[in-house]
Amino acid sequence: MENNSNILSNPQEFINYLNQESQKVLEMYSQTGSEDLFKNFTQSWTELASRSFEDPTVWVRAITDYQQAQMNLWQNILTGKAMDKPVAAPQKGDRRFAAEEWSQNPVFSYIKQSYLLTSNLMNEMAATANLDESEQKKLEFYTQQYIDAMSPSNFAMTNPEVLQQALDSKGQSLIDGLQNLMGDMDKGRITMTDESAFSLGENIATTEGAVVFENEMLQLIQYKPTTEQVYSRPTLIVPPCINKFYIMDLQEHNSYVKYCVDQGQTVFLISWVNPTVDQRGISWDNYVGDGVLKAIDAVKSISGTSKINATAWCIGGTILASTLAVMAARKDDSINSATFLTTLTDFTDPGELSVFIDEQQVKQLTQKVDDEGLLNGRNLATAFNMLRSNDLVWSYVVNNYLKGQNPAPFDILYWNGDSTNLPANMYNFYINEMYINNKLSKPGGLTICGESIDLRNIKIPVYFLSTIDDHIAPWKGTFKGTETMQGNIEFVLGASGHVAGVINPASKNRRNYWTGGELGQGADHWFETAEKQEGSWWPNWTKWLKPKSGKKVDAPKEFGNAEFKVIEPAPGRYVATRVD
Repeated sequence: MENNSNILSNPQEFINYLNQESQKVLEMYSQTGSEDLFKNFTQSWTELASRSFEDPTVWVRAITDYQQAQMNLWQNILTGKAMDKPVAAPQKGDRRFAAEEWSQNPVFSYIKQSYLLTSNLMNEMAATANLDESEQKKLEFYTQQYIDAMSPSNFAMTNPEVLQQALDSKGQSLIDGLQNLMGDMDKGRITMTDESAFSLGENIATTEGAVVFENEMLQLIQYKPTTEQVYSRPTLIVPPCINKFYIMDLQEHNSYVKYCVDQGQTVFLISWVNPTVDQRGISWDNYVGDGVLKAIDAVKSISGTSKINATAWCIGGTILASTLAVMAARKDDSINSATFLTTLTDFTDPGELSVFIDEQQVKQLTQKVDDEGLLNGRNLATAFNMLRSNDLVWSYVVNNYLKGQNPAPFDILYWNGDSTNLPANMYNFYINEMYINNKLSKPGGLTICGESIDLRNIKIPVYFLSTIDDHIAPWKGTFKGTETMQGNIEFVLGASGHVAGVINPASKNRRNYWTGGELGQGADHWFETAEKQEGSWWPNWTKWLKPKSGKKVDAPKEFGNAEFKVIEPAPGRYVATRVD
């Protein structure tokens, strides 16, 4: 920053420099683990163009409509009606053009409307490409990514809010933005929240507990009861191994763990290792055998009971389902009931992630992961964030780099930025055998821990919680689990998405959920026959779990037992290991 005065002496040069630096972040951020954003866009549109030669009428009509709309826009500008009669408007919920200048200033109104017209043209051409299903999805996805990236709101010279703030602050906002940009370049990711506002064990992941067992796979945390009596059957929580467990133990007011403890449950939770290259050989079998099964044995020993309940989320649920199938093959009935939160066990419909998942892309990615020894957590986070790029990428580029502002503290976004690696062996098995080959849903399709598994042999009571706007584990895909497992099934559909729909504290009584639909005739029929309930799904789950939790007994006074002694206080060491 030694040349600030020189840069500020030529504002145009400084803005150009800032845009160049922002582009570097785009390039850094858009590496998805397969190919570059713009390379994918170019390839998709090359395929579209070649198809269009076969029947150019769609393109001709779309371009004719676009030209007419542009003429109408110019006519409105010349007659002073550009703001009164816009020819294009942002979609509902699009916050990029919320500032008055985008509508009240003729120049910026034209820039906005012209951009939206071009966006509509590109989307229409992509939507009518008539490619095969996989290529069609990729074309539409990368077209939208390109459109979002090229928004005039993302560049200093065409964003009236940025220009006004630079004037009001006499250029200080631009200097601050450059400092934010350079800081994120060093970190290799975009800062989405005030990370200094959170500290593990101090104001996040604070539910009192202790680590009572650990191996190379996990630390097992036992939480302190808050009630005088607890249910005799404890609850084991299996969180995702993508990101950290404390999404389930954020702050006291929205901690799922704390809620469970307050309901009289004795809660144990797995904190997965954040693997290094040296642990590249950790397999899916290890997550089942040395992970969940070891945790189950420890929980039974500490609680002195032969049966426990289990709850799992996302990929943690897929690991739990694999574990239950192994246990069924071994006639092990240690798990009394299972709860699956937004979990895919049938990968026929992987949702929006399908744009990254086809045989060609996966082959390239698995080779890269094999070479590097792991899937870097930052690359994985990038892929997820690209699914909501305006909210999770560009809004922060504008706020942090162009406006020079610091993001506000937000616990979920702090967790979202605390990514984890996945070992090469485990990841390549997961992406190929689950997503590409969909073998978990096929009877005898997989052998795990030496057992040929069949999800149909899972005959315990199961509670499925899915969310209606989930773009990672689409609810109609997760619903297929109800048609595979053979026990007493309860399916509940929550409002919102993959994270916010799950972390919906009962104390706030927000949102809604659906229950009571008729199972056995598909997801659509279930929804048509379900009833909408107001508030959080958490109390509904507690009511379901209560009769499966055993009788009330005096709460334990100490952590662990003679075999499983306290190692350290929660949240433990494993969760504190960050991706470099």
